Amino acid sequence: MAALISSSTLYAQQDSTSVLDEVVVTATKYPLKQSQTGKVITVISQEELQKNTGRSLSDVLNMQTGIIVNGVNGVRGTNQDIYTRGAAAGKTLILIDGVPVYDVSGISGAFDINFIPLENIEKIEILKGSQSTLYGSDAIAGVINIITKKGGAKKLGANLLLAGGTYDTFKSEAGINGTVDKTSYNLQYGFENSKGFSAANDRDNSGTFDRDGFDRQDFRANISQKISDAFSVFAQAGYNKYNIDVDAAAFKDDADYSVKNKNTQLGIGAKYTKASLSFQLNYLYNTTERNYLDDSLSRGGFSFYSTGNYKGKGHFAELSTRIAATQKIDLIAGVDYRSQNTDQDYFSKSSFGPFATSLSSDSSNVQQLGAYGSLIFKDFSGFNLELGGRYNNFNKYGNVFTYSINPSYNINKQVKIFSNLSTGFKTPSLYQVYSEYRNPTTELKPEHSTSLEGGAAYEKENLMVRAVYFYRKIKDNIIFFSSGAPNFESYYVNADKQIAQGLELETKYTFNNVTLVANYTNLDGKLQTKVNGMDTSFTNLYRRPTQTINLQLGIDITKKIAVQLSTQSIGRRFEAVFALAPREMPAYNIWNVHAQYLPVANLKIFADLRNITDAAYQEVLGYNSRGFNVLAGIR
Repeated sequence: MAALISSSTLYAQQDSTSVLDEVVVTATKYPLKQSQTGKVITVISQEELQKNTGRSLSDVLNMQTGIIVNGVNGVRGTNQDIYTRGAAAGKTLILIDGVPVYDVSGISGAFDINFIPLENIEKIEILKGSQSTLYGSDAIAGVINIITKKGGAKKLGANLLLAGGTYDTFKSEAGINGTVDKTSYNLQYGFENSKGFSAANDRDNSGTFDRDGFDRQDFRANISQKISDAFSVFAQAGYNKYNIDVDAAAFKDDADYSVKNKNTQLGIGAKYTKASLSFQLNYLYNTTERNYLDDSLSRGGFSFYSTGNYKGKGHFAELSTRIAATQKIDLIAGVDYRSQNTDQDYFSKSSFGPFATSLSSDSSNVQQLGAYGSLIFKDFSGFNLELGGRYNNFNKYGNVFTYSINPSYNINKQVKIFSNLSTGFKTPSLYQVYSEYRNPTTELKPEHSTSLEGGAAYEKENLMVRAVYFYRKIKDNIIFFSSGAPNFESYYVNADKQIAQGLELETKYTFNNVTLVANYTNLDGKLQTKVNGMDTSFTNLYRRPTQTINLQLGIDITKKIAVQLSTQSIGRRFEAVFALAPREMPAYNIWNVHAQYLPVANLKIFADLRNITDAAYQEVLGYNSRGFNVLAGIR
């Protein structure tokens, strides 16, 4: 270690940009220095993404402070549920280039990040805390803005990735990009295939469980045209699909159960920026489709045959503006519109007889119209303040108003203290409102949240430290109710309160040719509701650990060779078990190594070794996680 530390100059030190001076867009929808906002934001740069070549978006997000991606270490294609600060799936809004994306046919409405390969991403901005004032529904715990790659500086650039590894995995990604005169373009195509391993755990060691494979293709293109120095237009298109083999349930194999997933995105937009005035227009058409088929030659479940088709369509349009009233005061204002609908059908046949349900987009739809505004006061002798509000109108749920108050103070160039009081909301999904599990007596209401956070950040030269305390209360929290025997009535209801609180600590320290990144999250939470007329409180943050520790040690051995050692420690958590008490899941640790070698310019050889100690654990009760596995290749 001493030899490594005293060797060549750190390759990453060429970028000496101060964290507090780094410009971000997600905090206010327009470029702003981090020193001028009190919001808790994390930027994953292209340089950091390059050090994760071959990994997935889930792998990168799962190492961030306060975020757990459940299913990240399962069979490829496993549902990737994002839990931010203990919030349930669907309460972290995914943005692609600043535009919200959803799977409106799903139970939670959350977008499937399996559709987004890491190779298509330029930068990621993670904004935690309630952000519904700027971004609307689903941003209760935060937003993750995935900024895709655009045209390069040259007239023609090209990239290629080829990799292979454990579980008969093969991965490739190729593309071209460039800028010709005032037109920039980017086209990317990717393919990935893996024979995988059994998703369900074979606890009886029967040796008969089959392997569950994964096959993915993705295509993304964007083009931008600069009309003048102030005005530009752009368009984008994306088509992604993947097929996976799945099992019947926890500990239950099924050799004939498969799922096909598709996502299509078509978007256009325009930007105008001149002096103190900026406008931005965005439109996105987003569709998802999932097809389930179990022809039951292998009967893992109760049915002999089942098939399900779930289609969702969404339109999103937004016009926003930034007016710089003075050098220190900005006004952000905008309106957005969402229209969503779903078509669904399901059929099964079992010893109980046939069963069928269906939903039509003619009746299963919702529209939202929102208007928002923020006043931003910047650097009044080190003091910053953002005041914001949003009014949302729905054709189904009534109206919702949210607000945010976000002060911060820069004590000096190195130290910032901040706080944030904000409200948020999440509308019921179309599935919760219209499916066979809709509430038979009462219409579901949107979930309403109140969030409070406060902390301090220190940044100087090669050291960054940040500490944040957060508290969140959700009223009218939507849960799935089941009465049990003898009627087994099951439907969605609004519970009383969901409370979560915790502490986040993170640091980044760079010295010579070594970079150390560490973070710690402590989480506590409970659901408060009435059972038989009595106030009852119980933990329901299922699959969300009480404590999480992430450590990453990066060593640039030379300017051409870099190694990163990382470990993740997941504390105890609980798993819901039908008709039984929740089960406590044991803690576990994972160690990973990523190495890369640049023999010549524009060529990288890399190897990603995961779970090098071959630890045996279950992220989800009854399902397997990856043992020691390797992916290696060139880019």
